[in-house]
Amino acid sequence: MARATWNGTTIAEGDTVIVENNHYFPRSAVNTELLRESDTHSVCPWKGTASYYSIELDGAVNTDAAWTYPEPKDAAAEIKDHFAFWNGVEVTA
Repeated sequence: MARATWNGTTIAEGDTVIVENNHYFPRSAVNTELLRESDTHSVCPWKGTASYYSIELDGAVNTDAAWTYPEPKDAAAEIKDHFAFWNGVEVTA
């Protein structure tokens, strides 16, 4: 079981899928009330288009600290509806 925390608050906790050294948490394991959709997107040649989310917590914002592949390519189907974190979010397993 893995846990993602930022500023002492758990953002996600549960079993993950590890892809390219990133832990992808299922949506059901993520406190999505702390996430705000961003206009940022990136494209991976084999995973598809990622959508980013910022974390808002106690008045602080961590911009684009979470991402997900809402419609991944077939090669990355296992991470559909999963979130990964970076930019100061600590993930421990």
